Amino acid sequence: MDSATSEPPARTPLTDAAETGLKIVIVGGFGVGKTTLVRSVSEIRPLNTEEVMTQAGVGVDETAGLATKTTTTVAFDFGRISLSDRVVLYLFGAPGQERFWFLWDRLFSGTLGAVVLVDTRRMSESWYAIDRLEHHRTPFVVAVNRFDDDISAFSLDEIRQALSLPEHIPLINCDARVRSSGKNVLIALVDHLYELAMARELTP
Repeated sequence: MDSATSEPPARTPLTDAAETGLKIVIVGGFGVGKTTLVRSVSEIRPLNTEEVMTQAGVGVDETAGLATKTTTTVAFDFGRISLSDRVVLYLFGAPGQERFWFLWDRLFSGTLGAVVLVDTRRMSESWYAIDRLEHHRTPFVVAVNRFDDDISAFSLDEIRQALSLPEHIPLINCDARVRSSGKNVLIALVDHLYELAMARELTP
């Protein structure tokens, strides 16, 4: 993104009333904004494993359309956000490059749900994330990170069609830099997980 407009997150301690911790994984293509999303919503100082990109990645990492990107996640990002006094989300941001995809299956272990972050300039890079989540039968929502220099302005309906995304999977817009926007994505995921749990209870 061109400018940093995120609201400064409140770094607050975990409340004594917290009783439910949910593991959430944020996945998506290289440079889509996963680290930015974790950083913007986390109420603690996030753990980042970013390293400066070097010549060693030339020809290995696909950087088309990412001229301003200088760092990359080499393991995972970690943050935490309290959605209520009782519900806490533990956020794991997965690395986006293909050479680190072997880490994804381990990150998915114990995951209640996931967010697939999409960059419409590089939409095809979202397919692997969706495929792996479906393979693991992990519920997820899709969030479209709207970049300042994205002039395509695809509608959500067009994006749903391009991703072959079923109607029951939530698809929303977001700005990963803005805490309130990122929090709305996580709330959408929790609501989706709740609806799925209620549907299972009602199934004979």
